[in-house]
Amino acid sequence: MYVADAHCDFLYYMLHREYDVAVPRAGQAVDIPGMRAGGAAMQLFAAWMDPDEDVTFLQQCMSLIDAYKRMLAANSMLTPLTKDFEPGQGKIAAVLTIEGGEAIEERLENLRLFHELGVKAMTLTWNDQNELASPAMARRDKGLSRLGRSVVREMERINMAVDVAHLSDASIDGVLDEISAPIFSSHTNARAVLKHRRSLSDRHVREIARRGGVVGVNYYSPQLVERGRARIEDIVKHIEHIAAVGGIDCVALGSDFDGMGQDAYPEGMNNWKDVPKLIAALHKAGFSESDIRKIACDNLLNYMKRFV
Repeated sequence: MYVADAHCDFLYYMLHREYDVAVPRAGQAVDIPGMRAGGAAMQLFAAWMDPDEDVTFLQQCMSLIDAYKRMLAANSMLTPLTKDFEPGQGKIAAVLTIEGGEAIEERLENLRLFHELGVKAMTLTWNDQNELASPAMARRDKGLSRLGRSVVREMERINMAVDVAHLSDASIDGVLDEISAPIFSSHTNARAVLKHRRSLSDRHVREIARRGGVVGVNYYSPQLVERGRARIEDIVKHIEHIAAVGGIDCVALGSDFDGMGQDAYPEGMNNWKDVPKLIAALHKAGFSESDIRKIACDNLLNYMKRFV
């Protein structure tokens, strides 16, 4: 079974902790041997900027983009996603994204620069309020700003995917009001299964699905269960609910690998080579082979091909 994943934070650790995608190491979730063992067909690599760094968000993002390009140059197994890419060709498709619209530093020309450098998708925020929008974790939900509206219109114009992960409800509403392009949420879960501000409401799941977008289910225990470490079966519960609300064609996987401590992953789900356990759990839950192919790979792969 081939698998596509909508979000990981490997690039930050490549840059700051000398992670090597070719070499497995303790605590590292994304590496080529593990990806091959896990059936990887595509991985979206996010450029996440640390708000506590001394350099600007723009400088951080440029360094992460450079790290991504060096990673691809050094590893022939990874190849940029193209419209004619198909799993099973001996390659893993790679897609560059940005986590946090603060990277553009309030300038549309920087957004266009990132697109020219190969960025295919961007979230408007991470966890902190910025000049574009309010995040899900904001104390006060101000929604999408005037600048944020200009940014998503420009993203639609240049064909960059709008990722609504981390956005507040009002900010997501603003995106939906402003553009008609299919949007996605790269790493989230179902709020109806577990009440968590970072997870999507059923209303937003339905609207993302109606527009032809996808919802990536993540493996972050605090978003899966009320307390303690989740089980793989808890991931399945969120998948089942999103499929019931939005239809099977909107469900995808968005692990958030290398974006959390090892104790935050569900038991037995610490890295790419563990992903077949999730596939087995989907089979056990009664999903058909064709539906599992959609969830595991096809929905996300087909969505991202619209932006290359």
